[in-house]
Amino acid sequence: MIPIPEKRISDFEKMGFGMFAHWGLYSQLGAGEWTYHIHKREMSEYEKLKDTFTAEDFNAEEFVLTAKNAGCKYITLTTRHHEGFSLYDTKGLCDFDAPHSAAKRDLIREFVDACNKYEIVPFFYHTTLDWYNKDFDGDFDKYLEYLRKSVEILCTNYGKIGGLWFDGNWSKADADWKEDELYATIRKHQPDAIIVNNTGLDARGVLGNPEIDSVTFEQGRPEPMQRDGMSKYIAAEMCYTLNDHWGIGENDFNYKSPAQLIETLCACRKVGANLLLNIGPTAQGGIEPIQKALMEVLGKWMKLYGEAIYEGKPHSATCSNEKNFVLKSDDSLYFFIHSLGIGGDSHVTVGQDCDSDFIFDGVSEKIASVEWMDNGESLEFTQKDGKFSLYATNYPYGTSTCVRVAKAKIK
Repeated sequence: MIPIPEKRISDFEKMGFGMFAHWGLYSQLGAGEWTYHIHKREMSEYEKLKDTFTAEDFNAEEFVLTAKNAGCKYITLTTRHHEGFSLYDTKGLCDFDAPHSAAKRDLIREFVDACNKYEIVPFFYHTTLDWYNKDFDGDFDKYLEYLRKSVEILCTNYGKIGGLWFDGNWSKADADWKEDELYATIRKHQPDAIIVNNTGLDARGVLGNPEIDSVTFEQGRPEPMQRDGMSKYIAAEMCYTLNDHWGIGENDFNYKSPAQLIETLCACRKVGANLLLNIGPTAQGGIEPIQKALMEVLGKWMKLYGEAIYEGKPHSATCSNEKNFVLKSDDSLYFFIHSLGIGGDSHVTVGQDCDSDFIFDGVSEKIASVEWMDNGESLEFTQKDGKFSLYATNYPYGTSTCVRVAKAKIK
């Protein structure tokens, strides 16, 4: 039996699409967020980066609007990454934070205020691994209390938040991280917060502590969740980069195409997982034009088909074209169609030049009508014995949305 999701988890699934952002001192070096560790830098020199961290290009409202205009419902921002530097005011726990840097500002306060203004849900990424704090490899129990107090600050100083996204327990796989104490602190102050603890590249989709609300699929396509028999309904989320790095890599030109990103978003929703798509802000908090442009393209696609992404839930139907799939809301089915051609003269159009019939097995709902969500064109269909045949017309000349969605009204 599949458990009924708690409201916070159900609400999280409905968000569907979020923006991740990795920003910290490492951004000034333009060599990825792991540059301290991988390039074997000395902390005595690395920590001086806070003296040049002005955050002068960080405009919280512009930052949040980049996500909102892309169709994102939430943003997960690195409040502290593995380097140990905090973008928030640590209230005396240490001075390795934004208020004690050249920025002299609580950047998380600015972020949360902008999120609240534009109705975007703020999530906080927080490392559990810490290269700066000497207690991490010394007095681990003392370090864990520092970590817990850090998280308590985030839970008590910024109003209602969407959740906490942890990362780093894999660095000491056999250690006692005292997760129960950490999560109890969150539940005390933010009972409706989603709790995530990233299991990393080697353990995608693995369940952890009972308080965890969502598993993670880092940099890989999520698999359907097997919830039958679970004591609690668990959500799923895939985090994904625009190129090959989380923090900005100035010489990383290997950006994914809009088509790849659109197909990835659809593949996530096919199995009911959220997509958390990452940007890497510049040294002082700006957004690179190419990253902003990619988010803008996704926003245009979401304006056409966002209803299906937010409202649709996985459906068991299968298609003769394995990429195609169906999502279901209370009164509609959404048919996600790949590999359509463009109507027009054969001298100028690329790809298929004829309309296509797609056969879906397992559609038991009685369908009243079907139309493309982008232009309202009615589509022909037949339905018999669980088989649903959809006559999918080509894109009109001047249009190609990579994945096209048809909405079917249920009788």
